[in-house]
Amino acid sequence: MKLYFSPGACSLSPHIALREAGMEFDLEQVHLGTKKTKSGADFNLINPKGYVPALEIESGEVLTEGPVIVQYIADQRPEAGLAPPAGTLGRYRLQEWLSFISTELHKQFAPLFKPRTPDEQKSAAREAVGRRLDLVARRLEGAPYLLGEQFTVTDGYLFTVLTWTKFAGVDLDRWPALVAYKDRIGARPAVQAALAAEQGS
Repeated sequence: MKLYFSPGACSLSPHIALREAGMEFDLEQVHLGTKKTKSGADFNLINPKGYVPALEIESGEVLTEGPVIVQYIADQRPEAGLAPPAGTLGRYRLQEWLSFISTELHKQFAPLFKPRTPDEQKSAAREAVGRRLDLVARRLEGAPYLLGEQFTVTDGYLFTVLTWTKFAGVDLDRWPALVAYKDRIGARPAVQAALAAEQGS
């Protein structure tokens, strides 16, 4: 199994999931500007979408899209408890949060990382992020994790997105529950190992 990643990108989420699941895997860094992997391969031939994450599985097939990849990982090691069983209400709640983070949070950050985005558009994006973080903070005021008492792949994804706030001009201190949550997730050994591996790549 091989994870194609780029430091600081959303590929951190499946990277965390792989380590939380205790799975063996290889890492291959991708330069998103040149679309070349660290070993010199053409990433567009691996994932024609041209972005990370991409996960090459044992069969040689490649899975793309973070929310799908993390569910695949969770299902390979159900004993790790990274996702409720398929077909249960808990699984649909997990998919609900993955969809929300992907479409309502993750995508709102895109204009904040583009130098040519007009200031007015950046302000609107920050306001949109803030409204969505209000909702997430309310959820986390009453539970340690998004699905309650159990860490799941939703938490690895939300943590990844929260790490972007300091670079995007979003002051996370507005939400003490999110600051505490980010610190709590960031202290997990698997998360620490993923961050160290990416920083050292």
